[in-house]
Amino acid sequence: MKILSIETSCDETAVAVVEATGGFIDSKFKILGNALYSQASKHAEYGGVYPTLAKREHSKNLVPLLQKALTEAGLFNTGSVDVNPEVDNILERETELLEQFKELIPKTAIPDIDAIAVTQGPGLEPALWVGLNFAKALSLVWNKPLVPINHMEGHILSPLFEDGVQIQFPALSLLISGGHTQLVLIKDWFDYVIIGETRDDAVGEAYDKVARMLSLPYPGGPEISRLADEARARELQTNKSLPRPMINTDDYDFSFSGLKTAVLYRIKDKELTEIKKLEIAREFEDAVVDVLVKKTKNAIENNGIKTLILGGGVIANKEIRKNMIILARDSGVNLLLPEFSMATDNAVMIAVAGYLRLIDEKVKDQQPYGVAGLSADGNLRLD
Repeated sequence: MKILSIETSCDETAVAVVEATGGFIDSKFKILGNALYSQASKHAEYGGVYPTLAKREHSKNLVPLLQKALTEAGLFNTGSVDVNPEVDNILERETELLEQFKELIPKTAIPDIDAIAVTQGPGLEPALWVGLNFAKALSLVWNKPLVPINHMEGHILSPLFEDGVQIQFPALSLLISGGHTQLVLIKDWFDYVIIGETRDDAVGEAYDKVARMLSLPYPGGPEISRLADEARARELQTNKSLPRPMINTDDYDFSFSGLKTAVLYRIKDKELTEIKKLEIAREFEDAVVDVLVKKTKNAIENNGIKTLILGGGVIANKEIRKNMIILARDSGVNLLLPEFSMATDNAVMIAVAGYLRLIDEKVKDQQPYGVAGLSADGNLRLD
């Protein structure tokens, strides 16, 4: 089965074509085409993602990325296709996207794909709508099933892209990104319960805010990690005076706003030397890691977890990865850790989730998915 997938939840515009075979325990995936455009440099001057700009960039880049992905997959051919007039209504708010769509699609043969998977949410709703409406238009013109995917489910299932990877249930997923910090109990395929989440700032958001306090460039998370790594390499000592919020509570929830505020008070009215930046970056990251490890450890022990799955862009952080590997080993659980390219937002993970949804007997009667009534949801939850 060949899946065309589209991801526009935040500031990455991504289109992929993935070939998938097998079932839940023996699935295999192969990337046939993969096109991604990062908007990070566009948002740098704002110090964070600017929703209107993200929406505009998605609208401008989706058609060229579709052509690139199909070409890489050997599925882009000239032809003659009638474009349903309803496409004008679907893409009426995306003028540039509509113009590019009507320029390319009528002259492109319907590609040999079986379905289209697209991110429905969560994320920036204006950005989500662009990708979802683009997928709706393609589904209508090409008469292909449309599979809406929860972005966080994509992160959970992304490690399955590697051959031979299996999930033993019950499983636990730690999802950490710029917008999310969640512990998700997975009882079976597509059976999720969010048992813990942040009560304020997501961990990636806290990284970026602390980076701005230290006058570091955007995106700030990697810069904080780079300085923290340098501090460790130079064996700079810290006094561990920054708080570890909620580390000893009986629940699995997180809070990072207090840690961020503590950093603000630490540097207030003080000269930020390079050494001081190194020390603060390390101490901040050490505090984050301590909380994530303790909460995850408690969830593993209290729920009989057999598999720990890490997902989200912050999982690319070396120190977090290292400590989670140690935790999984000491806890005796199987660890599924996506490679770096699959940790950040991408369309391949959406294709993986889309394929597994398509072969799920519980939802087979709902196929093909229709485009009518399908809405983007910036706050879409797993449970």
